[in-house]
Amino acid sequence: MTQFSSALLGQTQAVELLTQSIVKQRLAPAYLFYGADGIGKSLAARCFIESICCDRIPEHNQALITQKLRQGNHPDVLWVAPTYKHQDKLLSAAEATAAGIKKKAPPQIRIEQIREIGQFLARPPLLGLRSVIAIEHAETMPEGAANALLKTLEEPGKATIIAIASSVESLLPTIVSRCQRIQFQRLDRALMVEILTKLGRTEILDRPEILGLAQGSPGAAIALWEQLQTLPIDLIDRLTKLPLTRRQGLELAIEIDRDLDSSAQLWLVDYLQYIYWQKYRVPQTIELLEQTRSQLLAYVQPRLVWECTFLKLGSRGVRG
Repeated sequence: MTQFSSALLGQTQAVELLTQSIVKQRLAPAYLFYGADGIGKSLAARCFIESICCDRIPEHNQALITQKLRQGNHPDVLWVAPTYKHQDKLLSAAEATAAGIKKKAPPQIRIEQIREIGQFLARPPLLGLRSVIAIEHAETMPEGAANALLKTLEEPGKATIIAIASSVESLLPTIVSRCQRIQFQRLDRALMVEILTKLGRTEILDRPEILGLAQGSPGAAIALWEQLQTLPIDLIDRLTKLPLTRRQGLELAIEIDRDLDSSAQLWLVDYLQYIYWQKYRVPQTIELLEQTRSQLLAYVQPRLVWECTFLKLGSRGVRG
């Protein structure tokens, strides 16, 4: 269990709870790891799963178990992540990007994946004492998938299920009530800097807006930085200065619709909210961009959404 303390800086309470559940052999049928993205929930799940799978396994066999886990081919472990649906096939975010698929909506944990969990649990564990399932971004489950998971949680058999989510409130109360809750905390700035430095990501430290947006999450800081690198630099520069005329606003809307997929546009909303607040401190601007986010999530035509956003920004006098 030493990998917990070394890998999860700043998460002392979560580490202690998980360590004791292994040491005392009091594993819960289901756990909920919750907290902001990028603060170690998924890493903790992987460390915890490794400890579960190696528990009471002869030491000379543990290296093989660890190797299988890190290669993603351990027969008793199922890792479930949100997917896109394309031509009746489920694709991970990486697979969708590699295939060049334009993403119209964020990925979800789908009911087909919950059914796969049921099939996985229908057979006994092969190498260890129990099967383990991790559900990443469990908050993306629509109602049908969440209800299907609830039935699985009622009779998990010889298994431990780990739901990983952004908050307790993002899941059905009936699911939360069946899980042991493990909270993960945001980190202070000094610890964030220490972790990013250890990871060799010192370039991020020169972008205060990235550190501000990350809000105590090293993983979020890295993801924000990497997303920023994929966007046209010229477009971002022009957006941070705001359009001066209606024509400029309409041209920006065309570029955003043409060049950015749905996930990048949602990222852009967060980025502009932070930038505009730091520059202008006008609450109405933040509210307007929140409306932009809601409309994008509701599948309103993106070009129209951004046209309305920039026209309203100009008419309201964003500079206060």
